[in-house]
Amino acid sequence: MGLMIPKGETTLFDFNSPETSGQWNIVNDGVMGGISQSNITLNADGIATFSGEVSLENKGGFASVRTALSSIPPKEFKGVMVRLKGDGNIYNIRFRTNRSFDGYAYQAKIKTEKEEWKAFKIPFTDFVPVYRGRTLQNKPPLISGDMAQMGFLIADKQAGSFELCLDWIKFYD
Repeated sequence: MGLMIPKGETTLFDFNSPETSGQWNIVNDGVMGGISQSNITLNADGIATFSGEVSLENKGGFASVRTALSSIPPKEFKGVMVRLKGDGNIYNIRFRTNRSFDGYAYQAKIKTEKEEWKAFKIPFTDFVPVYRGRTLQNKPPLISGDMAQMGFLIADKQAGSFELCLDWIKFYD
């Protein structure tokens, strides 16, 4: 008999310890000459904070953080849930189906409320394939079994300081 996974929710990250917070990497517009800055920190309350400054100078304008997804259970999930506190900006939740640095991603936008914790539940069918800000056609649908990376991105000419606090990230079925 195979591994039984309970129906409902599966926690990917809860940020309560280094073991459950993942290894997140910063990728900013410096890869194309921009000067935006960001970092991610984990505090004692089990909250990860992605923050920094987006600059539109030098044709820049984005900051992002991403992590490898190495332990997704062997089942198909319907979507992702995330509990976060934002700053009123719009953020993209992104998934990639490969481990490469560049390439297309699937993204969904979330509008945060300033200083307000909110939980978002987004079906994978709402994620759109994009490459460098352009929507792509003729890509396969996003399914959890194909995911290799997950991340958050702020772009869309939202210059200035930003702060996104993450409590947990889960998949649901």
